[in-house]
Amino acid sequence: MDHGREVRVETAEGAFGQTVTIGPHQLKGDEPPASGGTDQGPMPYEYLGAALGCCTSMTIKVYSDRKGWKLTSVRVLVTQDVVDGAHVFRRTIELTGELSDEERARLSGTIRIESALADPKLFP
Repeated sequence: MDHGREVRVETAEGAFGQTVTIGPHQLKGDEPPASGGTDQGPMPYEYLGAALGCCTSMTIKVYSDRKGWKLTSVRVLVTQDVVDGAHVFRRTIELTGELSDEERARLSGTIRIESALADPKLFP
């Protein structure tokens, strides 16, 4: 599987504006006015939510196709909030098609991301 192209991010206009270049695609990143930005593009956490949603939907579709299951569509809703100082993403998956309860359970796996500060010796 291709692991993707290089992602380049550069400062752009405004306090938070960013230009994101991925292959031939150019995207913008920013913050809303309430946070001091100009809302020229999604916030970084929104890009993470979009990536999580795309990865989830694509993975479920490919897995279902390989198994020959009767999945007709996938919709993913990603919401986010700050809880006790931690940024929390919540993913809700809607599966449409003639699927058994067991197939549905196998298609809606768990993703877990843990973060920790690195030992300074790890990055000399």
